[in-house]
Amino acid sequence: MANSPSDLEVIVPNLHRRYSGVTATNRMVAPRLARLFRAAWFGSDAPEGIARLNGADLLRLWRRKAPVIWHARRNNEMIAGVLLRALGWPLKLVFTSAAQRHHSWITRWLIRRMDAIIATSDLSASFLKVKATVIPHGIDTGVYAPPLDRTAAFAETSLPGRYAIGCFGRVRAQKGTDVFVDAMCRLLPRYLDFTAIIVGQVTPEQTAFANDLKKRIEAAGLQSRIVITGELPIEEVQRWYQRLTIYAFTSRNEGFGLTLIEAMAAGTALVAARAGAAELVVEDGVTGVLIPSGDADALAAAVEPLMRDVAAAIAMGERGRARVLERFSLDAEAARIGEVYRPLL
Repeated sequence: MANSPSDLEVIVPNLHRRYSGVTATNRMVAPRLARLFRAAWFGSDAPEGIARLNGADLLRLWRRKAPVIWHARRNNEMIAGVLLRALGWPLKLVFTSAAQRHHSWITRWLIRRMDAIIATSDLSASFLKVKATVIPHGIDTGVYAPPLDRTAAFAETSLPGRYAIGCFGRVRAQKGTDVFVDAMCRLLPRYLDFTAIIVGQVTPEQTAFANDLKKRIEAAGLQSRIVITGELPIEEVQRWYQRLTIYAFTSRNEGFGLTLIEAMAAGTALVAARAGAAELVVEDGVTGVLIPSGDADALAAAVEPLMRDVAAAIAMGERGRARVLERFSLDAEAARIGEVYRPLL
């Protein structure tokens, strides 16, 4: 590792084998934290731009005098931090919670042992029962950025029409993929310039759900205009945002819902269900349109004016991009996390 264990100030653990949204958000902000603190990543899926800590390095921190931040984002990482501290590691424990639900007894017990708590939204904070600092997720606004020419970006797909409306995330009821398909089956026959794109993995347990969606699409005769891509490399997902004119955030429940700010950063007009951080992120009617979750009628009613008036959609996308630059950049997130770390160090 680049930093010697004796100099280390922050450990970013990732003790989860499967790649997940928590891992993705952690990977994005960790290199920015490493610009502000002597930080190292411990675990799988380490990103570029931050030193790596291995087991031998961790052992050398035992009984060190100067404190080290251990920033957990999952129960197992909190458990590891509590145990290591009990055994003599000089850890200050920080936990970030994105969950918007009542926590289990073990999570509540662990939270009470943290030195500082961060929540990604006011709603997440309301379930914690302890004082928390609200710090929304940020994204890399250089990577998630508008294309030079959105029409040309869509044209390179060779799909029908001139414009795209998208819904990203695993194909499942929790993500509201069915709500999106129902709304598109109603609208696309009237708006021939649009194609609908669903970017996301179909896991084996969701095969029946996905097959039902495909039957609805076939029954509407829209197989060529409602496209399910399956799982794509992250670079291709980023390119798909640039091909969209409208993004539909249809989740029934979310911890945060990073696709909200990814789509806005790419200059895409946004229609968002009131789930995750939607109400924190979106200025209703200005940088997006908020609708009830699980409601295909509301989605269709909110999307149709944007499909009818593409210039209005483009203007909304520009306002959304400006809001992300102001409030939801990675640098803003890292700076605010740093304000939590400093008193502990």
